[in-house]
Amino acid sequence: MIRQVTRLLCAAAIVFATIPFAGAAVKADTAELRIVRQYGLAFLPFMVMDVEKLYEKRAAELGIQTRPVYMTLGSNTAVNEALISGSVNIVTNGPPGFLTVWSRTRGSSSEIKGIASMVSQSSGLNTRDPKVKSIRDFTDADRIALSAIKVSLPAIILQMAAAKEFGQANYARLDKNTVSLSHPDGMSMMLNGKTEISAHFTSPPFLNIELKTPGVHTILTSEQVMGGPSTWSIVFTTVKFKNDNPKAIQAFFLALGDAHKFIKANHERAADIYLASSKEGGVSREDVLKILSDGSIDYTLVPQKVMTYANFMRDVGTLKSIPKDWKEPFFEYVQNLPGD
Repeated sequence: MIRQVTRLLCAAAIVFATIPFAGAAVKADTAELRIVRQYGLAFLPFMVMDVEKLYEKRAAELGIQTRPVYMTLGSNTAVNEALISGSVNIVTNGPPGFLTVWSRTRGSSSEIKGIASMVSQSSGLNTRDPKVKSIRDFTDADRIALSAIKVSLPAIILQMAAAKEFGQANYARLDKNTVSLSHPDGMSMMLNGKTEISAHFTSPPFLNIELKTPGVHTILTSEQVMGGPSTWSIVFTTVKFKNDNPKAIQAFFLALGDAHKFIKANHERAADIYLASSKEGGVSREDVLKILSDGSIDYTLVPQKVMTYANFMRDVGTLKSIPKDWKEPFFEYVQNLPGD
């Protein structure tokens, strides 16, 4: 699968490089906007944008001829590398991963900045081990699946929980127990009971699907650690690409907001789009409708708790340079919103 995606990304890069720009006096925006999505309900806005042609509508309003290409890639590391290399144009990552890439690229030719929040949602640490009632009960033999060790949102939340439970000096105590797996693979391996994966830190709908299995229970939630709702995923691009393609990025931002409004106003249609577009399986229409209406997921452009992540990562030494405020690593599109 990874080899196939890599071939697609390379092919897309070659095609993009050969597409001529239209216009003479003013450089045209990109003829193709390559957008990477990952797994889960967090990426429903991209699915809605795809099916409802929301980006195309906004692009037409701004007078540019461009089309989106949506692709799925499960590894945060691969996503970041694809963006920096120019193989893709817009990607997502949790606030910790986003801040890490922003810090590393700030002031360079590959500098990145955030366009907006994709979603704020609940996430949780599930386990099938009846002996594990809290993170204090994990042994050296336990393995916790999450999307990327040390830098992903679940990894940082787990570190924050460990710092509270064992003292800040021991924030990395559970890092040795973590294993990088995509959300679908982590769910599958945790549920089958035949591997050392006994727990999974994940998000809807995987969180909900796992809890349908007898014996699986949640021992930690993101709200408990963060003190309330927090951004799960941030959408970002490089400063260079945004400067070269201002209308394309503006159209994308407007279309993302349109997708958020569509989902909130059309739960049933949005659920159908998710089920038709996603490949994860194991979730019913009723499951999706419940998640969309129970308050555990909020499709919003507003970045939430970004500085909470930044301050923790600075305090434990995993992020050397942090923004002066939440607005600094974002483009102007969300500057007037009540983020934190």
